[in-house]
This record gives sequence, structure tokens and C-alpha cells, in this order.
Amino acid sequence: MALGASQRLHDGVLAVETMTRFALAVLALASGVYTYLGVRSLLDGSPTAVFFAAIIYSASVSVAIYAFWSYMARFYPHVTTYTGRTAMLGVMALGAAMIIAMSSWLNAAALAGSAALEQHLAETVEDYTADLDQAHQNALAAQSLLPDIQRASERFAQLAASERQSGALTGTTGSGSVVQLLSQMSGQMKELESGINASREQVTNLFNEGQKRLETMRTLVSAPGAVAPRADQFSSEVVALTGVIASLGQTSIAPSIRRAADDLSLGFIAPVADGGNADLVNRQDQVMETVRASVAAQSKVLSQAADEILTRPPVPERRFVPLSSAEAVLRYASDFIPAWAGAISIDLLPGVLVFILAVVHGAIRKQEEKLPFAERITAAELLQALEVQRAVTASGVNLENAVAGAETESEALEPNNITSIDLKSRTRDRSHEDR
Repeated sequence: MALGASQRLHDGVLAVETMTRFALAVLALASGVYTYLGVRSLLDGSPTAVFFAAIIYSASVSVAIYAFWSYMARFYPHVTTYTGRTAMLGVMALGAAMIIAMSSWLNAAALAGSAALEQHLAETVEDYTADLDQAHQNALAAQSLLPDIQRASERFAQLAASERQSGALTGTTGSGSVVQLLSQMSGQMKELESGINASREQVTNLFNEGQKRLETMRTLVSAPGAVAPRADQFSSEVVALTGVIASLGQTSIAPSIRRAADDLSLGFIAPVADGGNADLVNRQDQVMETVRASVAAQSKVLSQAADEILTRPPVPERRFVPLSSAEAVLRYASDFIPAWAGAISIDLLPGVLVFILAVVHGAIRKQEEKLPFAERITAAELLQALEVQRAVTASGVNLENAVAGAETESEALEPNNITSIDLKSRTRDRSHEDR
């Protein structure tokens, strides 16, 4: 029964030998094809040079994979000692690592390179979108000061009108020094207001231009067709968008407001009181001193608000780095695990076949060791042995004496390396090989 099972395993190994070679050849060829597609995207030069270089590299990879796994399938199943198996496993691990290094990552680049490049472009769009929003917010931050400036301008204008019409401040109507000073302060505030409004229009135009650039970049990410031409156009849009973001950072009106606020206080020049009598002159001086204090307070508030805007972190300079498909697959490897699994499986699947053969050969050896020697030989081997015995007997040699003499000589020369012809002891001697 055991002999039949062992023979069927022998027959099975012989039957799948051709299939094993065919499978190794197909897998090595498939790996070479994807390696060619991956390595072609890394090479620069003329199309002819790139083609032949990629062909030579991919052919070398195919031959190396086929040779390596053929050696492993041929030798590993027949290595039975623990030390030998460990050494062969170490060689297999080293070879598998080398195959992954020279082939699998290029296979992954061929399988998922375009998708990885598109993901790189998509993440770049997200980064530049955040930069554009931050630059826009920084540029518009000064717009929050516009209501305060408008109120101050209107207050000075109303005071000037009241003084002109009813003498609300000095008790004397007319356009005197106080009216001139209040009108001057109102005019300076209106100039600040005009500057902020002009800045708002410029910021809006730049922001709209940046949005158009981003929209073009998003279209390039999701457009059909080869990814390389789209990546080149994407780079051009990135350069233009970088300029827009830089312009937004330079259009902030906050520094101008800060300088204007300082000018209000430091550059305050009150006109000379022009009253017709000493009492009116004294009242005009008092009102102008009050206006000076009000202007100083307004200047301090505007300076503090402008300082808060200026302390905002600027948009960091960002540089777009184009990637090849292989580099993109490595950078975003965690997002393309199925592609990596397929690429590695193509190269390392023959290892499963090697282990299958090792298990089958181990089972054959164990089954044969449990049988007596007479049951382990075939009829053809028995007939050959009988012919040898008849030939030796016909030549006049005593077989028993020859065997006994050989055993005696062997014991004398190699006392520690005795090979018994006893079938049971031979079975015990070989039983340790598969452990």
C-alpha cells in the first residue's frame, strides 16, 4: 500500500515537471515584460537607446528569475539535513530580496505607475489650494480695518461740517483753522479707505486667476490619456499659480496702513489759529489739541491692528517636484498595496512550487524508509541484480567472502564510518535525514 502511494507521488512529480518548467518560464516572461514597462519610464535618451536598454535589462531579469527558481526547484527538495535546509532557505531569502529589488518595484510601477502619478498631482493640487486660500486670507485681512477707517473719516467730516455751520467746537461759525484741520484728517482717512478698496479689487482679480489655474490643474489630474503629457502641462500651471500666490503676498495693504497710522500721529501738523481775537485763538488751540489727541488714539488703534495682521505667518514657498512612475509608486506604496502584492507575487510565486516539491519528496522518502529493501526495488532492478550475481558467480568469485572481506577492511580503515548492510539498521541510519 505504501509502495503504491510512493510510486504515485513519483509519477506525479514526473508528470508536473514539464508544467513546472512551463510555469517558471511564463512567470519569468511576465515579470520581464512588466519590468520592461517599468524601466522604460526611468531611462532618458533616444527612443532606440531606451528601447534596447530596457529590452536587455528585462531579458536579464527574466533569465535570472527562471534560473534562480529552476535551481531551487532542482536542489532544495533533495537537501535533507537541517543545516543544508537552513542554508538553502537563506539563499532563497537572499534571492527573493534581490528579485524584489531588481524587478518587483518596476513591475509595480508598470501596474500602478500612472495612478500613483495622478495621486501625486492630486495631492499637489490640494497643497496649492490651501496655499492660495491662506494667501487670499492674509491679503484680505486688512479689509477688516476698513469700517474703523470709514467711521473715523466720517466723524472728522461731520465735526468739520458742524464747526463750519454752527461753530459746535469753538462757538464761532465759518471755515477757520479747526475746520481745515478736521477736513485734513478726514481726507487722510479717505485716502486710506481708497487704498484698501483698490487693494480689494486687485486681490479679488488675483484670487480669481488662481482659482482658474487650480481648475485647470484639477482637469489635468482627471483627464483621460497618457499621464506624462498632462504632468508636463501641470508643471506649467504650477509655475503660474506660484506667481499668483507670491503676488497675493505682496498686495497686502497692511504695511501701508501701518505706515499711514504712524504718519497720522508722528506727522501731525496743526495749522496756526487764525481767530480774530485772543479768546477765539485760545479756543481754536484747545480744539486742535483735542483733535491731536483723537488722532493719536486713532493712530495707535490702527497701528496695533496692522501689527496683528503683519504677524500672520506668510505662505511658505512650495516647490513642485515632478516624479517618475517608479518614484511615485515608492512614495505612495501604502496606497497601492494590491499592485505591490501582484508585482511581488509574479516574482515569488515559484517559491510556492519549490516548497510543494520539497514536501512531496519528503513524503516519498519517509514512505520508502518504512518498507523492507525487497519491497523498495522494482522488477527491473531485481533482474539487473540477479544478472550481476550470475556474472560474478560465473567468474569464480565467492560473493559472501568478498562482502565479508570488504566489511573487515572497512572496519579497519574507517572504524567511525561503518555502513551496515542490515536493512533495519540502514533504515535507522537514514531516518534522521528529514528531521
